[in-house]
Amino acid sequence: MSRRLLGLLGLCAALAGCALMREEGSLTPLRDPAQIRLADDLRLARDGWPEARWWSRYQDPQLDQLIEMAFAHAPSIAIARSHIEQARAQADTVKSLTGVQVELTALVNRQHVSANGFLGPFAENQPALGLTGPWYTQGIVGLGGAYQLDLWGRQRDQVDAALGVRNARQAEAAWIELEVASGVAQLYFQLQTAQQLLAELQQMSSIAGEAVAAHQARVDRGLEAEPLKQLAQSNKALIDRQVVALQSQAQQLREAMRALIGVGAEVSLPLSPRPLPERTYGVPQTLGYELLARRADLQAMRWLVQASYSNIDAAKAAFYPSFDIKAFFGADALHMGDLWDHDSRQMNLIPGMSLPIFDGGRLNAELANARSLSNGLVEQYNQAVLDAVRDVAVAGSRLQGLKSEERLQQQRIDNLRFNRDSAEAHYRRGLLDRVSALEANLPLLAEQSGLALLQGQRLAGEVALIKALGGGYRSSEDATASR
Repeated sequence: MSRRLLGLLGLCAALAGCALMREEGSLTPLRDPAQIRLADDLRLARDGWPEARWWSRYQDPQLDQLIEMAFAHAPSIAIARSHIEQARAQADTVKSLTGVQVELTALVNRQHVSANGFLGPFAENQPALGLTGPWYTQGIVGLGGAYQLDLWGRQRDQVDAALGVRNARQAEAAWIELEVASGVAQLYFQLQTAQQLLAELQQMSSIAGEAVAAHQARVDRGLEAEPLKQLAQSNKALIDRQVVALQSQAQQLREAMRALIGVGAEVSLPLSPRPLPERTYGVPQTLGYELLARRADLQAMRWLVQASYSNIDAAKAAFYPSFDIKAFFGADALHMGDLWDHDSRQMNLIPGMSLPIFDGGRLNAELANARSLSNGLVEQYNQAVLDAVRDVAVAGSRLQGLKSEERLQQQRIDNLRFNRDSAEAHYRRGLLDRVSALEANLPLLAEQSGLALLQGQRLAGEVALIKALGGGYRSSEDATASR
């Protein structure tokens, strides 16, 4: 009875002397989704959230093909997918450690026993006593198993953290796919805009060339002064310089597209000139929780925050006693010839407990580190939420302004078209010379180029808004990150 009492007192003393957990600092709260809203002065069409294949709404087979090529070849997407596989393997590894571990053990130990060691008698050669020293060939074969009891949830928390990282990597891959798709779309529309501008500038260059020839003919006949011809040549040189610049820009955009998609010069890209689409994108009625669920980057951050909370819980559980059970069943013999004898059977059942008592502050340091990492992730998440709302607001206000600019630009084009038509009518009636009638086309073509440029900017703004709204992503799992 006294031995039991002494054992109980020893256990109490050990528990009293175990490492003490320090509750230092507080966790940073997550931003309230109720605060996620747009300014009231943003007035765009309210047509809901983007669909999964948002680029299909432009009804451009070339754009569809380019994005599919990017999904198949883009290096950034391949890297993101490898990160998913790595995180999945890590989660499977952590999860596998929570079950029963069983392994087959087999070894042969050829040893020379020391006569001066604690096995000294076995160094003698006395067959009658079963001693055949000093050399022995020991054999062991059997099944060993171990199981750790997860009384405090440490293993469960470690699994949850690993699964959170895996889910975060999946969301990050979806965000990278959106970045690639939106990048391809923006480059494609920039290239189509450049090709449309190039066609109009080439038409302007042709008209300017005819005007220069007409001025030259007048100068040759003495009907016009030389400066007018020089001015016409200067205008043509300016237009030709813009043509060269646009041709260079178009080539740069093609190479940028190749790099983004991940293909070389041997692959032909579908980049034939096509009219710019007219459809304008809008914004949803509300943001709030929807924005959190539809932005893959925010979902990734929420999963990482959730994983950090699980890491904190696992760090806390490390302060408590851990219990495990080990077992062995097999055969153990000092001589290999006796290994399969009935008397060589061996069975072990070893319940165990370990409790940290003095660790030099290691556990508290690990807990503090887990809290610090979690707070840093929460701060990043809160900032990412603000950035996401800003992205939507900036892209929306940009589109709103571009719509007004396009409307005013179209009015200017209508006025110049009237002037051009009037000049042509005067020329047909002999009231205006041919040079003046030709040059009346130049301001109209220039303003049409300006309209094409605005349309290209609008399309780029639409793609930016689609990206800011998540591009059709929808979280399939609820990352409930709240503390």
